[in-house]
This record gives sequence, structure tokens and C-alpha cells, in this order.
Amino acid sequence: MVNPLWRNTEIRKQLKIVSKELSPSLVLTNATYLHGIFKKWMNGNIWIYGDRIIYAGQDMPKIDDSTEVVDVSGKWVVPGYIEPHVHPYQLYNPQQFADYAAQGGTTGFISDNLPLFLALENEKAFTLLDRMAELPFTFYWWTRFDSQTELVGEDQKFTSKAVGEWLERPDVILGGELTGWPKLLAGDDQMLYWIQKAKISLKKIEGHFPGASEKTLARMKLLGADGDHEAMTVDEVETRLLHGYGVTLRHSSIRPDLPELLSGIVERELNVFDKLMMTTDGSTPVFHKDGVMDLCIQIALDAGVPAIDAYMMASYNVARYYNLTSLHGLIATGRYANLNILDSIDNPVPSGVISKGVWLKRDGQKMRSLDDVDWSVLPELDLDFELNDDDFQFSMPFGVEMVNDVITKPYSVSVDTNVERLSKEHGESFLMLIDKNGKWRVNTLIKGFATEVDGFASSYTNTGDIVLIGKSRKDMWKAFERVKLLKGGIVLTEGGETICELPLPIGGIMSELPMESLMEQETELKSALKERGYEHGDAVYTLLFLMATHLPYVRITQKGIYDVMNKTILFPAFMREQG
Repeated sequence: MVNPLWRNTEIRKQLKIVSKELSPSLVLTNATYLHGIFKKWMNGNIWIYGDRIIYAGQDMPKIDDSTEVVDVSGKWVVPGYIEPHVHPYQLYNPQQFADYAAQGGTTGFISDNLPLFLALENEKAFTLLDRMAELPFTFYWWTRFDSQTELVGEDQKFTSKAVGEWLERPDVILGGELTGWPKLLAGDDQMLYWIQKAKISLKKIEGHFPGASEKTLARMKLLGADGDHEAMTVDEVETRLLHGYGVTLRHSSIRPDLPELLSGIVERELNVFDKLMMTTDGSTPVFHKDGVMDLCIQIALDAGVPAIDAYMMASYNVARYYNLTSLHGLIATGRYANLNILDSIDNPVPSGVISKGVWLKRDGQKMRSLDDVDWSVLPELDLDFELNDDDFQFSMPFGVEMVNDVITKPYSVSVDTNVERLSKEHGESFLMLIDKNGKWRVNTLIKGFATEVDGFASSYTNTGDIVLIGKSRKDMWKAFERVKLLKGGIVLTEGGETICELPLPIGGIMSELPMESLMEQETELKSALKERGYEHGDAVYTLLFLMATHLPYVRITQKGIYDVMNKTILFPAFMREQG
């Protein structure tokens, strides 16, 4: 992998800049900058050479023709923001999301590895990580210990060798998130071994404990959990802090809790801001229209959080928690030159962004896009099989009912399923999950998705298998054929015609478009679904979580329909005839 440190020859040059034998490449003069250790605004000059801060203080360096000098009088300089819990595959891809986030001052991601881990052998996945490390943006990673679904052959994928190779990388700084923690509590020594391996290397363990009791939090702490991002009330924040957890407050498209949590913390006068971080937790594209970490900081300011604390929650606090303060979160000698230049403390959207010493934004204008990443290492979605009439058999005694965007429970099917088209007078639709390789399928009904969707297909799922939903068998089939032609995507059909589509050509799960264009496609798709009766908050998350066994109560998985609470397969998947 790309070494994040500097070569000896580079360090010798940096030393000569301090002794004024050489000149830096960039100097910000008359800077008012935030110092995370003193928790105060300092005045001075910031010397930068390449991607590193050489010095920050009162002195001025040697200046020659190679030095760019920028007077930032009247501005406020803060460290680049760090998003500590990123799922960078929510229709977008990591490079495009980073390019977009950087314009709002977010210059670092700590990212989920699950789609890369499931789709690729480690060697190929690591080539992508190494390529992204070369960009003027900071990527760190976490490695999963479970698939968060019932995956066929999971024990062959999640091996000690495969997980161990991820844990050995220095840019992998935590394990988790622990969506499979009930297995750990029940005695899964394999997961405990991985946790122990991570802890030996001083890596953090991130939990996933929504609604967890105090006793569960205590048990998970003993098993090695360091942090959690699932607190939904101020009481839950306090309980996590009481047991020594690192607490990341969430503001996402399905859990926009941050304003209420921060207001409650302010009202209770809890002096804990230096122990808190913030995340958008894998929100879908349109949610980010108002920003990423800049949005979280603005919410904090609006809630009455002191400005210094608000900025540190998105920078120094993250770096300190993850043992990264030698490189990030601080405007001081030796750190990466990740800096945001603000016109006002009250507005966290920077007018200037420097990431690894590169101007990405200046005077309010985008100066540079992050270079494209070659995603061809990800296998193309090739649905090399044909559906047949037998695939559209839905004689299941019970179906899946949506309680909200992501919670599903079983219900007894009472409608006649031996029809070409279900009535639009009720909320039940056909539901099929079909293997992307055509080997198996799971058929049932879904209640509460939409009343007037004829045909809908998506390769955007937990594992890249294909979900089909609709009132009409023919339109579901038509939607599948369109996804097949697109080599991945989300398609809505009606009367044999495509009404709306969102292509996902990167592995069948990610778009190659810039965020702004992707937002337009997502808006069109969600509007079309809403017009046809989708009443919940985020249809994209519905698709992602239909297979997710870390959520109650029943899920449709590769193995069949799964009872989450009892950890049993209620109805197995059907093996398909291969033509």
C-alpha cells in the first residue's frame, strides 16, 4: 500500500525549510486558526510544503519565487473535517462522494469495506484502496466481521486469513461495525478472535447497538467494543458515555437525530462535547444536498454548541479517538495540510479548502476535482440467465410487511396470488429476491411498499442480488430485463414501458455520475415511487435493508426468509432450473 508517512529525503527538505535554507510551497499569513489542544483561536502563519504542515506560529519562512503566499486576514482557519462513519456506496461511489464532500470541507473519510470485501479478493480490493490513497483526500477504512445478512458460504468468505489481511493494513483503523453482535454474545469465538486481533494492534471496535440496554452495553464493552453511533436519545448518549464508549451522534436520511440530541445535551449542560463526534452514517445522495460534515457542524452551532466544540467534534475529536492526532485534526507542525478557510465562524461551509496541500476550493470556487478511480477491477454485473414462468410462483402462506423504511414483520397472506396482476386496492405486491448468478430465488409478498407500482427491479441490495417488486408479473419481468441490459441499476416500469431508471454500472451497486447528477436521478426515482404510493421516508434504504438481519423482524436473504429474533430460516430459497 501507499505509505502515509514521508521519505527520509522529504523529511530532510522539511527540516531545511524550518531552518530557512529552503522555502515552503505555500504560506498562509495572518491566519486566525483553531488549535485543538489549547481549544482556542491562535494567530500566526502556516507554512506548507507539499502535503504537510511544516510550521504554524509567529515566524515567517524564507520566501522565494516557488512560494505561494496567501494573506488570510479576516478569515478563520480550521482543520479539514473528518467523517468518522462512512458507507461510501449509497448509490454513489467513494471517489465521487469524496469529491463532493470536499467542497464543503470534509477532507477525510473513515469508511466501510463491506461491498469491496464481498465483491473482491483482498489483493484486488487493496489496489483500489491504494489508488484512493493517492488522491488529495484522506481515506481510512474499517473491516467488517460479518455480512449483516444470511449469506450463502459466509464462513468461506469471512475467514481469519481474509479478515486478518484487512486488519494488517495501517489504513484500516477499526473493526466493525458489529451488526452481528448477538452472535458474539452467544459465544462466537471467531468474531471475538478478530476483535482481540484488532485490539492488539490498537485499532478501535465500533458497535451497532440500537436500543441496547445498559447491561448489553456493559457486556459489549467487556467483549471489546469501543464506540457506538446508535444513540437515539440523550439518555442513551449518557449511558454510553457512562460506560466509557466513544459516542458518535448521527444525522442520517433515516435517523436525522442530531438536532434533538445536541439540543438535549446543551439543555442538560453536559460538559461532554470533547467526547463526542458526528456522522451522516451512509445517507443517500439527496440528503447531502446541504452538505456532509459542514451540515453537522451547522446543526451543532444552531443547537447552541460553542463554536470551538462544534468544529472539534468534526476534526480533532475524531483524530484523538482514532489515535491519529500526529497526522490529522490539528493545525500544527507535522500534520497533513488539510485546512478549511472560513469567511465566518458561524458558517462552516469554507470558501477555501486545502487537502493534502492541494487547493480543492478557493474564493468559493471549485479548483480541482479528484481524479477518477478505475473501478473495472469490480466484476461487472452480468445477469447471464433468463427468467421463466416458474420463477413467478408466489404461493407463500405469509409475507413481509413494512413497518417503516427499514423494519419488516411477517403477516398472513390472504389475497389470491395465482393471478397475473394484483389489485391496486390493497398494499400487497409480489416480492422476489433472485441470485445474481441465477442459482436460486426467494418468493413472497410484501405489504406496505406501494399500492400502484407495477414493476420494479434493483441490483442495489446488501449483496448485489436482484430484488423484484410489483403488482404485475410482466412489468416485474420487464424491469429485470432493463436492469440486465444496464448491467446494474434501479428500474421502475409500467404498462411494459420504463418510467424511471437509475443506472448503477459499477458492480451493479454504484453510479459513475457526479453527486449532483445522481441527486437528480434519485429525486426523479423517489418522486415516481411516491406518486405510486410509497409512503415511507427513504426507498433506497428499503432496498438495501430488505436483506439486513441486524434489523427486526423478518428478512428475505440468500438462504430464504429469515426470522431475525429466533435466528431461523422459515422458508428456504428455491433452487432454479438452469437453462
